[in-house]
Amino acid sequence: MIEEQARVVAIEGNYALVETQRKSTCESCSVNKGCGTATVSKVFGRKAVQLRAVNRTNARVNEQVVIGIDEAWLLKGSFAAYIVPLLLMLLCAAIGEMIGVRLWGEQTEGMTILAAMLGLAAGFIWLRRYTRNLRQRDVCQPEILRNVPSETRIEFKNNPGLNRQE
Repeated sequence: MIEEQARVVAIEGNYALVETQRKSTCESCSVNKGCGTATVSKVFGRKAVQLRAVNRTNARVNEQVVIGIDEAWLLKGSFAAYIVPLLLMLLCAAIGEMIGVRLWGEQTEGMTILAAMLGLAAGFIWLRRYTRNLRQRDVCQPEILRNVPSETRIEFKNNPGLNRQE
Protein backbone atom coordinates (compact mmCIF):
# COMPACT_ATOMS: atom_id res chain seq x y z
CA MET A 1 0.00 0.00 0.00
CA ILE A 2 1.39 3.40 -0.96
CA GLU A 3 0.59 5.94 1.76
CA GLU A 4 0.57 9.73 1.93
CA GLN A 5 -0.57 12.31 4.47
CA ALA A 6 -3.47 14.52 3.47
CA ARG A 7 -5.99 16.96 4.91
CA VAL A 8 -9.74 16.46 4.54
CA VAL A 9 -11.23 19.43 2.68
CA ALA A 10 -14.85 18.29 2.25
CA ILE A 11 -17.11 15.32 2.85
CA GLU A 12 -19.28 13.95 0.01
CA GLY A 13 -21.34 11.02 1.32
CA ASN A 14 -19.02 8.01 1.73
CA TYR A 15 -16.15 9.94 0.17
CA ALA A 16 -13.86 12.69 1.37
CA LEU A 17 -12.17 15.30 -0.78
CA VAL A 18 -8.59 15.34 0.49
CA GLU A 19 -5.71 17.66 -0.26
CA THR A 20 -2.09 16.58 -0.24
CA GLN A 21 1.15 18.35 -1.08
CA ARG A 22 2.82 17.28 -4.31
CA LYS A 23 6.35 16.18 -3.49
CA SER A 24 9.46 15.93 -5.57
CA THR A 25 11.94 13.11 -5.25
CA CYS A 26 14.62 15.80 -5.37
CA GLU A 27 14.03 16.56 -1.69
CA SER A 28 15.82 13.36 -0.65
CA CYS A 29 18.58 13.43 -3.26
CA SER A 30 22.11 14.40 -2.21
CA VAL A 31 22.89 16.05 -5.57
CA ASN A 32 19.83 18.34 -5.62
CA LYS A 33 21.86 21.58 -5.33
CA GLY A 34 23.54 21.10 -8.70
CA CYS A 35 20.74 19.42 -10.60
CA GLY A 36 18.54 21.06 -13.22
CA THR A 37 15.53 19.00 -12.26
CA ALA A 38 15.79 20.21 -8.65
CA THR A 39 15.88 23.82 -9.86
CA VAL A 40 12.73 23.32 -11.92
CA SER A 41 11.08 21.62 -8.93
CA LYS A 42 11.89 24.62 -6.72
CA VAL A 43 10.50 27.08 -9.28
CA PHE A 44 7.15 25.31 -9.52
CA GLY A 45 7.05 24.61 -5.79
CA ARG A 46 4.99 22.13 -3.87
CA LYS A 47 1.47 22.46 -5.16
CA ALA A 48 -1.57 21.01 -3.46
CA VAL A 49 -3.41 18.19 -5.18
CA GLN A 50 -7.04 17.37 -4.38
CA LEU A 51 -8.56 13.95 -4.90
CA ARG A 52 -11.53 11.90 -3.79
CA ALA A 53 -10.91 9.10 -1.28
CA VAL A 54 -13.17 6.50 0.28
CA ASN A 55 -13.91 7.65 3.85
CA ARG A 56 -14.09 4.42 5.88
CA THR A 57 -12.76 6.05 9.06
CA ASN A 58 -15.45 8.76 9.23
CA ALA A 59 -12.84 11.51 9.00
CA ARG A 60 -14.09 15.08 9.34
CA VAL A 61 -13.19 18.32 7.56
CA ASN A 62 -9.74 19.76 8.48
CA GLU A 63 -8.52 16.47 9.98
CA GLN A 64 -5.17 15.19 8.81
CA VAL A 65 -5.31 11.60 7.63
CA VAL A 66 -3.21 8.98 5.89
CA ILE A 67 -4.55 7.97 2.48
CA GLY A 68 -3.43 4.90 0.59
CA ILE A 69 -3.71 3.17 -2.75
CA ASP A 70 -2.80 -0.41 -3.62
CA GLU A 71 0.50 -0.73 -5.53
CA ALA A 72 -0.98 -3.27 -7.94
CA TRP A 73 -3.67 -0.81 -9.05
CA LEU A 74 -1.08 1.94 -9.41
CA LEU A 75 0.97 -0.29 -11.72
CA LYS A 76 -2.09 -1.34 -13.72
CA GLY A 77 -3.14 2.28 -14.07
CA SER A 78 0.33 3.33 -15.20
CA PHE A 79 0.38 0.52 -17.75
CA ALA A 80 -3.05 1.53 -19.04
CA ALA A 81 -2.17 5.22 -19.25
CA TYR A 82 1.24 4.92 -20.90
CA ILE A 83 1.69 1.58 -22.62
CA VAL A 84 -1.71 0.80 -24.17
CA PRO A 85 -2.04 4.03 -26.23
CA LEU A 86 1.60 3.71 -27.32
CA LEU A 87 1.18 0.07 -28.37
CA LEU A 88 -2.01 0.88 -30.30
CA MET A 89 -0.21 3.73 -32.05
CA LEU A 90 2.70 1.46 -33.08
CA LEU A 91 0.40 -1.37 -34.12
CA CYS A 92 -1.74 0.91 -36.28
CA ALA A 93 1.39 2.52 -37.76
CA ALA A 94 2.64 -0.91 -38.82
CA ILE A 95 -0.75 -1.79 -40.31
CA GLY A 96 -0.83 1.58 -42.09
CA GLU A 97 2.65 0.92 -43.47
CA MET A 98 1.56 -2.48 -44.84
CA ILE A 99 -1.59 -1.00 -46.41
CA GLY A 100 0.43 1.87 -47.88
CA VAL A 101 2.96 -0.51 -49.46
CA ARG A 102 0.16 -2.52 -51.08
CA LEU A 103 -1.63 0.57 -52.40
CA TRP A 104 1.16 2.99 -53.33
CA GLY A 105 4.41 1.05 -53.29
CA GLU A 106 7.23 2.93 -51.57
CA GLN A 107 5.47 6.23 -50.69
CA THR A 108 3.86 5.17 -47.40
CA GLU A 109 4.84 7.92 -44.93
CA GLY A 110 1.49 9.69 -45.11
CA MET A 111 -0.49 6.50 -44.57
CA THR A 112 1.81 5.43 -41.72
CA ILE A 113 1.49 8.78 -39.94
CA LEU A 114 -2.29 8.85 -40.39
CA ALA A 115 -2.67 5.29 -39.08
CA ALA A 116 -0.38 6.04 -36.12
CA MET A 117 -2.46 9.10 -35.19
CA LEU A 118 -5.66 7.08 -35.46
CA GLY A 119 -4.15 4.34 -33.29
CA LEU A 120 -3.09 6.88 -30.65
CA ALA A 121 -6.58 8.44 -30.69
CA ALA A 122 -8.10 4.97 -30.31
CA GLY A 123 -5.78 4.35 -27.36
CA PHE A 124 -6.92 7.54 -25.64
CA ILE A 125 -10.59 6.70 -26.28
CA TRP A 126 -10.03 3.24 -24.80
CA LEU A 127 -8.24 4.78 -21.81
CA ARG A 128 -11.11 7.17 -21.16
CA ARG A 129 -13.66 4.33 -21.17
CA TYR A 130 -11.40 2.13 -19.04
CA THR A 131 -10.95 4.80 -16.36
CA ARG A 132 -14.66 5.64 -16.39
CA ASN A 133 -15.45 1.96 -15.82
CA LEU A 134 -12.95 1.77 -12.94
CA ARG A 135 -14.38 4.90 -11.35
CA GLN A 136 -17.91 3.48 -11.46
CA ARG A 137 -16.78 0.22 -9.84
CA ASP A 138 -14.64 1.97 -7.16
CA VAL A 139 -11.87 -0.61 -7.56
CA CYS A 140 -8.79 1.60 -7.57
CA GLN A 141 -10.03 4.46 -5.43
CA PRO A 142 -7.66 5.89 -2.80
CA GLU A 143 -8.96 5.37 0.72
CA ILE A 144 -8.47 6.97 4.09
CA LEU A 145 -6.55 4.49 6.23
CA ARG A 146 -6.27 6.31 9.58
CA ASN A 147 -6.00 9.68 11.32
CA VAL A 148 -2.57 11.24 11.75
CA PRO A 149 -1.28 11.67 15.32
CA SER A 150 -0.62 15.32 16.17
CA GLU A 151 3.16 14.86 16.56
CA THR A 152 3.62 13.64 12.96
CA ARG A 153 1.42 16.14 11.13
CA ILE A 154 2.68 18.05 8.12
CA GLU A 155 2.13 21.71 7.36
CA PHE A 156 0.06 22.53 4.29
CA LYS A 157 1.44 25.64 2.61
CA ASN A 158 -1.65 26.67 0.64
CA ASN A 159 -3.85 27.76 3.51
CA PRO A 160 -2.06 27.94 6.86
CA GLY A 161 -5.31 28.75 8.65
CA LEU A 162 -6.51 25.21 8.03
CA ASN A 163 -3.51 23.73 9.87
CA ARG A 164 -4.64 24.84 13.32
CA GLN A 165 -6.39 22.47 15.69
CA GLU A 166 -10.00 23.31 16.45
